[in-house]
Amino acid sequence: MAQTTPRSARPRDAAATKRAILDSALVAFSRSGFDGTGTREIAGNAGVDPRLITRYFGSKEGLFTEVVAELFRTPLIGASGTNRTAARDSLTAESGDPDPMLLILRSAANPQAAEIMRERLETSSQRQLAERLPGDDATARAALLLSMCTGVRMFRNIIGDTAFTHADVDRLATYLERALDAVAAGDSEQDRTSPR
Repeated sequence: MAQTTPRSARPRDAAATKRAILDSALVAFSRSGFDGTGTREIAGNAGVDPRLITRYFGSKEGLFTEVVAELFRTPLIGASGTNRTAARDSLTAESGDPDPMLLILRSAANPQAAEIMRERLETSSQRQLAERLPGDDATARAALLLSMCTGVRMFRNIIGDTAFTHADVDRLATYLERALDAVAAGDSEQDRTSPR
């Protein structure tokens, strides 16, 4: 009788599985918000069993918290003179891209999601940005900078304002960059430009 060799079990890579779930969730939550995204959808796009979301993240809320932590890990906007990329991204980001601003807009109606985002913003990217801004009211100005870019994305990606459809993105990015830089500079900008 021929001897059979036991089939080896398929190796499991927990880190890769967790990463696949997180990548899927980044896109899904940015596109559809907290309430519009289901764990089965996230798991399906990641190619995993939905029960693995509970195993690795505890719950949908736990997964959302991880997504928010990843998207808000670094400041989304910078000090004066460094905002060209932020301005252009606000005018070119597509609705399906992982985008922290769109995540905010599409998830804010859910009180729990809003609390998760507020806590993360205030303790990470907003705080880091405020620490880099000169002058008074740095924390409030950091929040203002974030809300400016969020507002542009709302009009462009969610409302679909047709003014953006055929506009010259480079020109608009220049205007937005100037506005962001003015807020980022604070009083120091006024001090440099006001007559002596």
